[in-house]
Amino acid sequence: MSNEAFITRILASEFPRLQTQFPILSVTGPRQSGKTSLCKNVFPDYRYANLELAMTRTAAENDPAAFLRAFGNNGAIIDEAQRVPELFSAAQVLVDEDRSRKFVFTGSSNFLLMKNISQSLAGRVAITKLLPFSLAELSEFAANADVDELIFRGGFPAVWKPDARPDDIFANYYETYIERDVRQVEEIRNLRSFRDFIRLCASSTGSEFNASAFAKSLGVSIQTVQSWTSVLEASYVVIRLPAFFRNIRKTIVKRPKLYMCDTGLACWLLGIESAEQLKSHPLRGALFENLIVLEFFKRRFSSAARTDTLFFYRDQAQKEIDLVEERAGKLLAYEIKSTTSFRKDFFKNLNYFRSVFGGEVRSTQLIYAGETELPSENNGIINFRNL
Repeated sequence: MSNEAFITRILASEFPRLQTQFPILSVTGPRQSGKTSLCKNVFPDYRYANLELAMTRTAAENDPAAFLRAFGNNGAIIDEAQRVPELFSAAQVLVDEDRSRKFVFTGSSNFLLMKNISQSLAGRVAITKLLPFSLAELSEFAANADVDELIFRGGFPAVWKPDARPDDIFANYYETYIERDVRQVEEIRNLRSFRDFIRLCASSTGSEFNASAFAKSLGVSIQTVQSWTSVLEASYVVIRLPAFFRNIRKTIVKRPKLYMCDTGLACWLLGIESAEQLKSHPLRGALFENLIVLEFFKRRFSSAARTDTLFFYRDQAQKEIDLVEERAGKLLAYEIKSTTSFRKDFFKNLNYFRSVFGGEVRSTQLIYAGETELPSENNGIINFRNL
């Protein structure tokens, strides 16, 4: 693979439909996830402006309305739009004047973009999110990659280019994006503690997020941990999976689980230097779980669907379901295992979950790295590549 433009992003099929319904399209996601390439490929006739460039940003800041008006009715892609938040109010006025005007705003900083959109563009904007490549998007170019290679490299387009060195790419990504852009949002001054915090997030992937324990380990306040976590989540570095619970008698764990938004970045933060090293790493199972949970989020993002229907389940008896999906009032439960071999006891917790929630459960599935598959609504078996 020489360029991410050669890989069709699943989200691309949603863009024309959304742009016919909404004059403004918002595309957020982590830096280097392929947002610009995607937008240019889907809308090749739209004019392009990058607000990372000082001269362009100054023009937008001096007169936002004139800046946008200069694009006429030909459509425009505005990269890193959160750099000039005044553009959102100006866009509202322009599209209300003439609904034929079309704008695509992209941004790697979801916090500023979403705040300004909610204030200025309600009812006028379609909101989408683009994470790095999914397994389905990578399948043609990474068909020969085993599960450890897929986890180790993750989904950032640059990592899959010929002769790419993941350690160099992630080191640059960390220094130029996380340490520069993300830190500046909260004006984080304690760089050493912040670095330790990010690495602690990586080592806690697949675990319940306990802000108090994080604070104690890092020697900072709980409020600081909560603030840092919110910043990393809004900037697509980490993702929190909420706990699922109903009004039942059992005591349910309600803290969310923490995952990284890219397993390749997680491996780099953990000091894993090769796919071979990952094979025997104590967190391999957690990183595989991270990979699968991300696939479900990517699948929903790719169809512009809600993600507040994904959960995990655990009660005080330590009965756990790795992933619960709520769909049309029914529950789909998934057990995730990194092993290539199958054991019947993998269904133990799934059977327990079905006994607790009864008719609400539509499907129970095992997702694993083995080749044997069994299509079934009741304890089906799925190879992770065929999600």
